[in-house]
Amino acid sequence: MRRKDMLIVDGYNMIGSWPELVALKNRDEIQEARDLLLFELSNYRKYRKIDVIVVFDAQFVPGITSTFEEYEIQVVFTKEGETADSYIEREVSRYINPITRVIVATSDLAEQWLIFQRGALRQSAAELKLEIDYAKKQIRQEIKSHHNATIRRRSPWELDQLEQLEAFRRYLDEFSGEE
Repeated sequence: MRRKDMLIVDGYNMIGSWPELVALKNRDEIQEARDLLLFELSNYRKYRKIDVIVVFDAQFVPGITSTFEEYEIQVVFTKEGETADSYIEREVSRYINPITRVIVATSDLAEQWLIFQRGALRQSAAELKLEIDYAKKQIRQEIKSHHNATIRRRSPWELDQLEQLEAFRRYLDEFSGEE
């Protein structure tokens, strides 16, 4: 049986840490920041084949208590007065078992120690951002490799010859644009 990984994310902690999400938050575009976070995590989830739960506390949306799926991610808005930290602390124990590894993404040091004591792994907001950026880079590389393999199958040219031709084409484009 294959081990299953689960990532539980403190949503507003990421929004307060990732530069592009901070910029949206500072422009009072909190919904856009949440959507971008979910979109990024969804792509990461698909590539890494990991279950993701994103928890938002009632800090910015008082009165809303709900759990729903968005972009194939479970999204939780805690009840008013309940923090994402307390929700995560309570739920982590539900998911940890011999075949499920739970990773909690938060930069809250007290939260990190508490979930670590419960058997979950911790990841800071910056570490998750780096991991997501690395996954994007791997995806781009796989796409490029696939594209290059497809070209090679249909072409009598070697890959280095195709790269030289592409560089020459770019040079000609620049040269013709100068006139």
